[in-house]
Amino acid sequence: MAKSRAATPPKDYESALAELESIVGEMESGQLPLEASLAAYKRGAVLLHYCRQQLSEAEQQVKILENGTLQPFKTDDIDD
Repeated sequence: MAKSRAATPPKDYESALAELESIVGEMESGQLPLEASLAAYKRGAVLLHYCRQQLSEAEQQVKILENGTLQPFKTDDIDD
């Protein structure tokens, strides 16, 4: 894992999630040396924090749009 990759902020949620999935795959392969595994873990922690923050911000925006209360998601194709 390149040092510049570890310091680079994610472009957006989708790219952060894709990179996180890639890191998990690399780590699960068991082929990374210890130092690379530690760097991958640190980068994964940064990406995970970023993704959680993005989701939290999106939830806050939905609450604002729903007048302060989060409403259950309803679809038209559910028969009641």
